[in-house]
Amino acid sequence: MSSTLFGPADPPPEEGLPEPPAPEGPGLFGEAPPLPAVPPQAPIAAPAPQTPYRVLARKYRPSTFEELVGQEALVRTLRNAFAQDRVAHAYLLTGVRGVGKTTTARIIARALNCIGPDGKGGPTPTPCGVCPECMAILADRHPDVQELDAASNNGIDDVRELRERLRYRPAQGRFKVIILDEVHMLSTAAFNALLKTLEEPPAQVKFMLATTELRKVPATILSRCQTFHLKRVPQAELRAHFERIAGLEHVSVEPEALAMLARAADGSVRDGLSLLDQAIALGGPEAQVTDEAVRDMLGLADRAMVLELMEVLMAGDVAAALRLMDRAHERGADPAVVLQDLLELTHTLTRLRSVPGLKNDPSLTEGERTRGASLAERLSVPVLGRAWQMLLKGLGEVNEAPDRRAAAEMVLIRLAHVAELPTPGDLVRRLAEGGAAPAGASRPAPPGNGGGLRAMGGGGAVLADAVAAPALAQPQSWREVVALASGRKPMLHAHLVHSVHPVRVQPGRIEMRVQAGAPPQLAAEFSALLLELTGNRWTIALSNAEGEPTLAQQGRAAEAGRRELAQSHPLVQAVLAAFPGTVIEAVRDAAADAYGLVDSGPAAAGAEDEPPDFDDVPPPEDDDRE
Repeated sequence: MSSTLFGPADPPPEEGLPEPPAPEGPGLFGEAPPLPAVPPQAPIAAPAPQTPYRVLARKYRPSTFEELVGQEALVRTLRNAFAQDRVAHAYLLTGVRGVGKTTTARIIARALNCIGPDGKGGPTPTPCGVCPECMAILADRHPDVQELDAASNNGIDDVRELRERLRYRPAQGRFKVIILDEVHMLSTAAFNALLKTLEEPPAQVKFMLATTELRKVPATILSRCQTFHLKRVPQAELRAHFERIAGLEHVSVEPEALAMLARAADGSVRDGLSLLDQAIALGGPEAQVTDEAVRDMLGLADRAMVLELMEVLMAGDVAAALRLMDRAHERGADPAVVLQDLLELTHTLTRLRSVPGLKNDPSLTEGERTRGASLAERLSVPVLGRAWQMLLKGLGEVNEAPDRRAAAEMVLIRLAHVAELPTPGDLVRRLAEGGAAPAGASRPAPPGNGGGLRAMGGGGAVLADAVAAPALAQPQSWREVVALASGRKPMLHAHLVHSVHPVRVQPGRIEMRVQAGAPPQLAAEFSALLLELTGNRWTIALSNAEGEPTLAQQGRAAEAGRRELAQSHPLVQAVLAAFPGTVIEAVRDAAADAYGLVDSGPAAAGAEDEPPDFDDVPPPEDDDRE
């Protein structure tokens, strides 16, 4: 049957009818040329389906307890629980991200439902991995193992639906296993709806709860579960794990690159494998991961450069420190990262200084074990502590500054500047050992100061913290009289201290000059208070005589005298010379009363003329005290 461009020329014959006769002779347009023979062609093979790439964190996800990394206590407990048939109905797994919480829950689900290669096995801590139950759970298609994300299914309706499903027996396996990830995201109503079921679930139901925020889980939930704390995986175990996986992937990774990846993982296996995956992709077809590539990928500064930077900072070489900072900037290191690396190195040096045996720690680089240990021997703990505080404060400045690089350079300049200065503890020790402190006379015992009044003040302000001074039968001095108003009449007391000049004070009579601005009823209010507290009538006479300075003026004068006397002491002069810009903030005298004055008298006057005694300031016992 001939065909045309648009399909068959003639419709096919109906079934049971004879074929139409073939045309005789040429057609309207002549004899049709014969069609060329089509050579037979080989069948086209369908393209083989490509297996999608699986990231390392999924490809090498543990499927047995033996493959869990860094969780020996958890594995031992669960193995014993299966061996003794003491598997709890609810487990709560907590820990930082990527340490194996959900993975452990899946392994427990397989261990509970495994039937063995022969189909006759029971719950076991070593699931076979080949039976239908194990294979279905590994493929995430087992009908009785349900993994729910509590972050998106956190309402009470979700929990009610779950409870309804738990009423039925398992469809295929031995147990229904409910894995609730990020369980702390459940609402309060959802937690309350889960309580009873979690406490008394059906016999064939097991709960596996996982969370990174244990403190957000209600205590009522915690009391119904066995809690396991999955710890961060140590760096040594992470390095060994990454090295084994790199070998399985036929990738060469330099040891320093492995160490950087392990440090950046911060105890998380999943985070570390994600970084390793990225580093392998960065290595290209050569399948080689170098420490330089990992450093650039993570945006880290060269650890050797950081160690050199610390050495020049502790030597006070500002120019060399800025050159190294420029080099780090050219290589793309963030200024804040440089300070963070210096902080980490300061912590490492402090540990090496405190415990020298830590220099054999395999997590340290070769430079840290040699040059770092040597530097730690030359630096004291107070010097390292001062550097830590300055770097910690400087890191906050860098994060807030508009020019991060300039802020980081200012921190380095400050570090180099103070590197040549001794710590306060070293200075006091040297001065004390050199005999700089004179052997002064012993302090007189502080006398009573009007019923336990204590004052703190500056600039003439006196703050009395006693609620009330005891009444004196017959006060003899102006200070004793004024002290009666302290705590009882605050405004009156303030005017007596700052605005009244005593002219003559005798029992029962006071003559005084009042400054302008004082309230006109001050004398009457003062007289009434004295009558109330002493039981005697006092005469208050206002005078135009100059009188003595106010108590506030006397206190300021006494403070100035003590400050001048203290500043002339050799030890204080040495401290001021060693720390430029240091000022004396306050000089406290235990013998002074609430107004900063010392009782008059021969003994007190003699003691007031003597220089302060600094012999009772003990030198630091070790380098840890400043």
